[in-house]
Amino acid sequence: MASIKNLKKDINYVLGDIIDEAIFKAGDPKKTEAFIDETIATFDELIAKVNAKDVENKKAHFKSIGNELESKAVKLLEKVDKL
Repeated sequence: MASIKNLKKDINYVLGDIIDEAIFKAGDPKKTEAFIDETIATFDELIAKVNAKDVENKKAHFKSIGNELESKAVKLLEKVDKL
């Protein structure tokens, strides 16, 4: 299934870019470290949802993960701007 592979890549690239942006704008190292930890936790959570095997409607499940990635990425980018 190419869509699962692409979804995992999207999660990796989007959250990786957010971490890069946080490192670039790093002001306070402790705040930046906490933000990176939060982003990694989000990554782990989304990948766990992608890897879930007990899903009835796979298409709807993966679409909801994509929507969740988008909403969480927006929230994380808002936090980056406050760093």
